[in-house]
Amino acid sequence: MSVIQYRRDLHQIPELDRDLPETVEYLKRVLSRHRCRVFSPADGALCAWFDAGKPDTVAFRADMDALPVEETGAAPFRSRHPGRMHACGHDGHMAMVLALADVLEERTEPLKQNVLLIFQPAEETTGGAKDICDSGVLEDYHVRRIFGIHLWPGLPAGSVWTRPGALMAKNSEVDLVVTGRSAHITRADEGRDALWWGTEWLRRVYAAVEEELPPPQLRVLRFGQMESGTVRNAISARTVIRGSMRVFSMDTFHFLCRRVRELGEDITRESGCGTEARFSAGYPPVWNDEGLVEAVCRHLGERAPSMLETPSLTAEDFSFYQQRVPGVFFFLGAGDVPPLHAADFHFDENILEQGVVLYRELLDLL
Repeated sequence: MSVIQYRRDLHQIPELDRDLPETVEYLKRVLSRHRCRVFSPADGALCAWFDAGKPDTVAFRADMDALPVEETGAAPFRSRHPGRMHACGHDGHMAMVLALADVLEERTEPLKQNVLLIFQPAEETTGGAKDICDSGVLEDYHVRRIFGIHLWPGLPAGSVWTRPGALMAKNSEVDLVVTGRSAHITRADEGRDALWWGTEWLRRVYAAVEEELPPPQLRVLRFGQMESGTVRNAISARTVIRGSMRVFSMDTFHFLCRRVRELGEDITRESGCGTEARFSAGYPPVWNDEGLVEAVCRHLGERAPSMLETPSLTAEDFSFYQQRVPGVFFFLGAGDVPPLHAADFHFDENILEQGVVLYRELLDLL
């Protein structure tokens, strides 16, 4: 079958997180036609091992999970599962890796390295890549490098892009919690105003983000939700401010975590309110191995990917693989289409062939 047919079949059966029985069954059915070992290294994951008898292995990764989105498009292959949709292009990612499996089966010349195809759950939720890495499969199969592709609206359709070093951000969800003491507004001096001190903490955090890091260092720490108090005429006893952080180095992440907590301690000393800053673990930054990017460009010559000037502030758990082995993540331009995660996300399926071509050429990179 063609890469387009794979994509259309998978688009109709979107599933969430690690609960992917139809998707896994479809992948197994396709891969069963090939001379490879199919196995599950972690909950909800699937791998296909093509043994060329070589000491080293190259891996290619596709994510399998969809989003809890009701599809609004009218395509004949639209989602058959109400409230679920492949709105982030993971159906295309899987289709390209399945098409690569077909290439491996049809290839007449010997492979220069073993190949491991990784189909991964839970990219959109809890980071299924980490579970696969923790399973030891990369070490057991002597994976020396790994590649992946993400469809990317806004870049020219069918074009391939990447950059050495930082490509995508580390993410972390951030909560600022202030605990004060309620009092009627007519006796405000008897209370500890968690609302006022929460906003003051927020103001100081924003100032630190802007003023205490060098301007060229890309970072975002912004807050979009606040809950505080119970009634309009009583001082708030508790404030929770929720936001999100995006940075491109763990040093910057740890610096901002420390400064937010230090500023909270200042608020506690000045106000008597309790303060707590919470940070989720999130995903590490997607960091393309500089030497491997150079080797890819040299190998591909005139067909080398275009270079992005700046990294993206979005996050991706492909970064967990890159903490274990050198890896390069690519963006495949989807053109002027709706954004990722939109209920009407769509793209010209013909661009998927460009991803398959890239993967095929990377098979011979040594």
